[in-house]
Amino acid sequence: MLIIEDEPFAQNELKRLLQNTGYPHQVLACIESVEDAVEWFSTHDLPELVFMDIQLADGLSFEIFTRTTINVPVIFTTAYDAYAIQAFKINSIDYLLKPVEQQALNNALQKHELLNKQRSPKEASLSLEQLNSLLNVVQASKEYKSKMLVKSGDQLKFIALNEVAYFYSEDNEVLLMTQDKKRYVVDFSIDQLAGMVNPKLFFRLNRGYLANKDSIVKVHKHFNSRLKIELVPQPAEEVLISRVKVSDFLEWMEL
Repeated sequence: MLIIEDEPFAQNELKRLLQNTGYPHQVLACIESVEDAVEWFSTHDLPELVFMDIQLADGLSFEIFTRTTINVPVIFTTAYDAYAIQAFKINSIDYLLKPVEQQALNNALQKHELLNKQRSPKEASLSLEQLNSLLNVVQASKEYKSKMLVKSGDQLKFIALNEVAYFYSEDNEVLLMTQDKKRYVVDFSIDQLAGMVNPKLFFRLNRGYLANKDSIVKVHKHFNSRLKIELVPQPAEEVLISRVKVSDFLEWMEL
């Protein structure tokens, strides 16, 4: 089986849960981006099963299906809430809501084992209609968070999302940076946060940064067709956008 997931912790946790199922398996690889997944499928035999996160470092995993043929069952792992679940049910595609629970994984494996005996390889792949349905649901308007609960010393407090400049990962933690340069630890991964905030206002620049449009002050062309982003407050490191995300980013900036 193959794991397509850009969070190392989530990769390791899924592998641990798989071990506990007793289901005979071999994890062939853990892939972190759309680009790497497309390359992997073009150079390897198809696995028996794919676990696929929705939000990857360089875009939505649904893009993989538009660039290569995947005639194998897919179990999506997602931090998106109930608004996406109905679409998965309608399209008979299994999903696991993060954080993944052991019993839910056991049930998903049993379901796919049964379905594999009943359907042809062609039926295991996603149709264009199914892809469009999933994309529409994931991108549809929903009630997004307007404030975020953060830790402040031994207290908890709420920060309004319009006060957030960006979220970023550092030393195995995810932090919130406000527009007035205050930092707070949050109890969500960047992946989870990307599903909670309004995508018209926030964009996942790369694996480690999810930025408010108002915090982006300059955009520079960079080596290898990438973009370099200037944020305020200024981060301690360069913030780059990969070549494959440039088009989506520029379209988002024009919204």
